[in-house]
Amino acid sequence: MLQVIVDWIVYTFLGMDQGSRLAQSFNFFIYDSVKIILLLFVMIAIIGFFRTYFSQERIKRLLAHKGKGVSNLIASSIGALTPFCSCSSIPLFLSFLEAGVPLGVTFSFLITSPLVNEYLVILMLGFFGWKITLAYVISGILVGTIAGIILGNMKLEKHLTKDMISPDKKKEKAYKFFKERLSFGLEEAILIVKKIWMWVIIGVGIGAIIHNYVPEELVHSIIDTGGAFAVPIAVILGVPMYGSCAAIVPIALVLFQKGVPIGTALSFMMATAALSLPEAIILRRAMKLKLIMIFFGITTIAIILTGYLFNILQNFLV
Repeated sequence: MLQVIVDWIVYTFLGMDQGSRLAQSFNFFIYDSVKIILLLFVMIAIIGFFRTYFSQERIKRLLAHKGKGVSNLIASSIGALTPFCSCSSIPLFLSFLEAGVPLGVTFSFLITSPLVNEYLVILMLGFFGWKITLAYVISGILVGTIAGIILGNMKLEKHLTKDMISPDKKKEKAYKFFKERLSFGLEEAILIVKKIWMWVIIGVGIGAIIHNYVPEELVHSIIDTGGAFAVPIAVILGVPMYGSCAAIVPIALVLFQKGVPIGTALSFMMATAALSLPEAIILRRAMKLKLIMIFFGITTIAIILTGYLFNILQNFLV
């Protein structure tokens, strides 16, 4: 419904040419900006509402006291079950931090949530078959788990923005009535969206330009000439990209069909799904640049290693 409205505004009301890249970029920008801001508001409100049923201590017990690495695996598995893109995962990430969940555990969720979701799995089953899909899901959960453990051991909490994340800023309150719970969720949504909406606009704007002005053929030609460095090149190319699962999976399939090894093609898809410039820009409101760079760096290395592993195992997967 939203896409129909945006199409009407861009192509009918404004009279822009549907075939032009400028019109397509503008369409993408309006659609994704509205979609992400609405999704952020709705998700934060829903999360806030349900948080009134769960104390911060209970959330911490669920995700923070299960033994070394187990909490990361649980958070990563929860991420795999959520249908979010890299930007849409941020509200729950922020909520976990606010509840006092350790930073490394929340990163496990943030990494895996866009990497693995039901939409992407369904698309991969149709395009790649069950073996590659299963391997991708397992690797996505492991990437989130291992990267989260590493990030957690680095003690990076000092790089969080204090006014955005402060576990002790509110005293726990007991909510008795539905209206009180709903009000808390709405207030939480308004507060956080007010803080990050401009970062969403900037991030999506950059993503819209990249999405429509970087041709698929250019990506393939660069990866194809990479030789032994094709996997890191694919990941580096994938990080600035921004798009939906519906767009990412077919591109990975085309790369694979044109002779790019499966690990190289999937590492491009993983980088595009898990890391994006819009995500980095939105996260800048919640954390310092150094932490974002460390997060992106470790996740990038994990995806590169996964890509090389998939290339080694290609004969068993295809």
